[in-house]
Amino acid sequence: MAAQIGAPAAAARAHEELFAYWASRRKGAMLPGRRDLSPGDIKRLLPTVSLIDVLREPLDFRVRLAGTALYDVYGREITGRRLAEIYNSSAADYWRSELSQVAEGKPSVGVHNLAWRGASHLSILWLRLPLASNGTDVDMILGYDAVIGLGQVTTGVRAA
Repeated sequence: MAAQIGAPAAAARAHEELFAYWASRRKGAMLPGRRDLSPGDIKRLLPTVSLIDVLREPLDFRVRLAGTALYDVYGREITGRRLAEIYNSSAADYWRSELSQVAEGKPSVGVHNLAWRGASHLSILWLRLPLASNGTDVDMILGYDAVIGLGQVTTGVRAA
């Protein structure tokens, strides 16, 4: 997996940075919309930023945009795909549950292990923030993922 693996403290700082940016884009109690965000303001975070469309009736989620480093995490392009097309059923259920709460307007943060991807020594420290083009009805979710490891992985391969 070629994605940059960061320390948990650095990941938490990146989450704080993105949350503060998102909060600064709010207008009182109104949620920011996609049009309120400027990618140049969060340029350093873009490789693992995602935008997720909230589809209604029935509720579902589709990745609209996935940062370039997320390809390494998922092992393929996930832009344009729904949860069931990205994850196995248990991981898709996990994300559906988490994203459903964000779709109600509640920011959320958590840790998800990458065992479903065959990398149980790695986890994603994730942040999901609601976006609403009209300020109230969530129609998109801003995501940030930081890959964190359980220490250096020994492969048994040694340099000659």
